[in-house]
Amino acid sequence: MNLTARAVTRYAAGLALTLLFLFVPAGTFDWPHAWLLVILLFVPMLAVGAVLRFRAPALLRKRLDAKETEPAQKLIAALTAILSAAVLITAGLNFRCGWYAFPGTAAVTGAVLFSLGWLLYAEILRENPFLSRTVRCGAGQKLVDTGFYACIRHPMYTAALSMFLAIPLVLNSPVSFAVSLLYAPLFAARIKHEERLLEKELEGYAEYKKRVRYRLVPGIW
Repeated sequence: MNLTARAVTRYAAGLALTLLFLFVPAGTFDWPHAWLLVILLFVPMLAVGAVLRFRAPALLRKRLDAKETEPAQKLIAALTAILSAAVLITAGLNFRCGWYAFPGTAAVTGAVLFSLGWLLYAEILRENPFLSRTVRCGAGQKLVDTGFYACIRHPMYTAALSMFLAIPLVLNSPVSFAVSLLYAPLFAARIKHEERLLEKELEGYAEYKKRVRYRLVPGIW
């Protein structure tokens, strides 16, 4: 299968699963917050994928070939996938049963946070041509310590975590937000393992850690 076909297949599968996990538990398609999330997630994804296909096909191929080899990372990836499904399913059930709702303009706040996460994600893709969805150090990989990498060591995870935490806000589901807090320990475990690998295999990373103290949020962690 060529690169375009693989990307389209992965995109369609992600869209189908998202619709399934949202609307089956909700019991209806008449859920504006869910449609807002679908737009916020998949319209930019399509745009980013198209840009990568024509301007950085090697990076797109690397991100499509995302298969963890380390047992610990396989477990973390599996738990993250399960958690992502759980966040959507509980939001659908919350909507169907009318359990709880955030006060005020939580959905707007979530949409803004999610969009900022996408912008950060796109910028990190531009800054770091060595990005992979798996924890590994590829041949010829060089240390990137400019742009956002001069402030925090893992800006891609910052973008991802902000988007994951924004999803329950967009869906107006406090129940899902409580579930989404479990992303934090999973990300922390993944970063810990990744940094051990980078210190061993990426030249200059140990010194980089001394220069850039924070992993995800400047001044916090």
